[in-house]
Amino acid sequence: MSKAKQVYVTYIRSTPEKVWDALTNPEMTRQYWGHSMVSDWKPGSAWSLRRISDPNFSAACGKVIECTRPGRLVLSWSKPQDPSVVSRASFDIEKIDDEVRLTVVHDELEPESEMLRGISRGWPIVLSSLKSLLETGRGLDSDKLFRR
Repeated sequence: MSKAKQVYVTYIRSTPEKVWDALTNPEMTRQYWGHSMVSDWKPGSAWSLRRISDPNFSAACGKVIECTRPGRLVLSWSKPQDPSVVSRASFDIEKIDDEVRLTVVHDELEPESEMLRGISRGWPIVLSSLKSLLETGRGLDSDKLFRR
């Protein structure tokens, strides 16, 4: 059976550098995601997505596969409780006039899997909140949206 892939594209009135920082700076990720994305962002390094309310809890983790500031970030992606199930998330940041096109491709997903269901629900919330933060200075209440 072939692997599943989800593609999300959003346009943000910002700069590539600010979008990059929003993806890789834990203080910024917590403002729109409700989690801190933590790593040194070097290829081969570990990364983790830590819940603000419980920094010892990691919602996702993996390795940095590619990191080219401010244009491309590629991560392996798994849940700490099941590290044998690994997918990949790629972030491509492209300047288009006064805006940025952010393309997130989450692939190598098992069809019908819990991870596929989770990211299909999660990425639209996260990316909408990221866009709101960069354009208005305030992210969405992602905790409330994830509870629905």
